[in-house]
Amino acid sequence: MPIREPRYLQTSNRWGIAVAGVFMQVALGAVYAWSVFRAPLVKQFGWSISQVTLTFTLAIFALGFAAFFAGLWINRSGPRIVAVTGGALYGLGVFLASFSAHRLWWLYLTYGLIGGIGLGFAYIVPVAVLVKWFPDKRGLLTGIAVGGFGAGALVTAPVATRLIQSVGVLSTFAYLGIAYLIVTVITGLFMQNPPPGWKPAGWAPTITDAKVRSGRDYTLREALRTWQWWALWLLLFLNTSAGISLISQEAPMFQELARVTVFTAATMVGVASIGNAFGRVFWAFLSDLVTRRMTFLIMFLLQVVLFWIFPSLHSAVLVGLVSFLILMCYGGGFGTMPAFAADYFGPANVGPIYGLMLTAWGFASVFGPILIANMRQSTGAYSGALHAIAAVLLISSVLPFLVRPPQSAG
Repeated sequence: MPIREPRYLQTSNRWGIAVAGVFMQVALGAVYAWSVFRAPLVKQFGWSISQVTLTFTLAIFALGFAAFFAGLWINRSGPRIVAVTGGALYGLGVFLASFSAHRLWWLYLTYGLIGGIGLGFAYIVPVAVLVKWFPDKRGLLTGIAVGGFGAGALVTAPVATRLIQSVGVLSTFAYLGIAYLIVTVITGLFMQNPPPGWKPAGWAPTITDAKVRSGRDYTLREALRTWQWWALWLLLFLNTSAGISLISQEAPMFQELARVTVFTAATMVGVASIGNAFGRVFWAFLSDLVTRRMTFLIMFLLQVVLFWIFPSLHSAVLVGLVSFLILMCYGGGFGTMPAFAADYFGPANVGPIYGLMLTAWGFASVFGPILIANMRQSTGAYSGALHAIAAVLLISSVLPFLVRPPQSAG
């Protein structure tokens, strides 16, 4: 049985919960500023590009699997305890990374594993909560919530760069870890589910809703028995692999292609992260209008063009613009997929159902960043990896044509 929250902590203000969820996601999304740490860590400790990139890969991989267990935990104990625990682990992991001097394994354990588990626990909570509070604006509100995650690097990239220059990379981990812990724990206290049977006043499903939604709540086991769950998993994996490969190398890629300074590259990372955040809201809103399937098709085809032309660009403005658009599509996958999962399998168990689906994020965090880092190190250029990603996305664009709600299968 779910644990009932104390009455003095309960609220029926769904917009207040949404705002708290956004702030939580901004703090969690600071992980996307990882690329600004890459060069300082390589320079100070002599680690390779691939070794440093693996830290980010481990964090996202751990996030993907932790989100599944968090979804199960939410159903048993409520969202608040899961959010607070996740925030505490995330902040602690980043703080402990400050003791990583010449100990790569410690960086992997703290920032990568502990921080990544905390990310997964906390990330799934606003998503699982808001699909229940906003059945009338399902795509838009989940997009807004995870949009905060995409905006995390906008704040963190320039701040972290300045801190690295003034106090060093390890002390920067300490300061940021404390800040993350405070923000995520406080906002986590606002997370709660609506009362059983709650719905917005005057709202009822439309005919269009009936066509794109399953009409009942699936358990996790039932969802896994449908091919649609696996199709959605694959859609998320493919879209994430493309965008996260760019995110893992943003700062050095900008310096190489556009010949900009370290500080300019950090600023570009922050600006591009706006695309990540904006895309989560924009594509999620669009998906409420043109269906989730059509939204993924548009994102895939747009990225085919963007990744193909990327290596030929050397203007800082054009490099920044293309990065912005790619990260819009990357964020769009996370903004749209929670509503996609809730449409097909119902909102009651979206925590574990979408939580397990986020393992696609974990596997993509291995495939995308390692592919681009290894190809860059072996060939001395990014063009081969970027063109390979474009080709994969072109082939994958057939998938949105095939997927249908479970009751339409066969």
